Amino acid sequence: MTQAKSSTRQAVPGEASRIAEVLREAFAEYKNLYTDEAYAATTPASDEVRNRIDEKTVWVALCQGEIVGTVSAVPYNKSFYIRSMAVLPSARGQDIGELLLEEIEKVARALGYERLLLCTTPFLNRAIRLYERFGFRRSDEGAKDLCGTPLFTMMKTLSSADKAVKDD
Repeated sequence: MTQAKSSTRQAVPGEASRIAEVLREAFAEYKNLYTDEAYAATTPASDEVRNRIDEKTVWVALCQGEIVGTVSAVPYNKSFYIRSMAVLPSARGQDIGELLLEEIEKVARALGYERLLLCTTPFLNRAIRLYERFGFRRSDEGAKDLCGTPLFTMMKTLSSADKAVKDD
């Protein structure tokens, strides 16, 4: 099966509604594992997404011109904190998650951050495996809970030794 060429770029304000839809679609199968409040925080509405876009903290992954994934990242101490990463179920298995993480890492390095940081839930197994393949390791820091839904933190140190681009 031939995979279409995918790309990433910074999101623009007119894409806020579509990005909110992508987040809802990507997390829909896990909705019953979140508290209502945690699910709402994980899948922000388009007005919150638009605010993030205005702050230039949202990127999208495109396949054949359509948004199939998204990620947001913000400064947090000396870290670049990743949040709201999602790939449409129909686009999974096409390295979209890797593409988004590569983009965030590139931006983080260009801005001089020392590490990438994220929080995830223990039931997002595919995402956890992706993060581990990408060099993230569990950390004791960070929140342990999001509105009653369990969380843990993962971190990746950005040292000069790991600046080489991965080809796997």
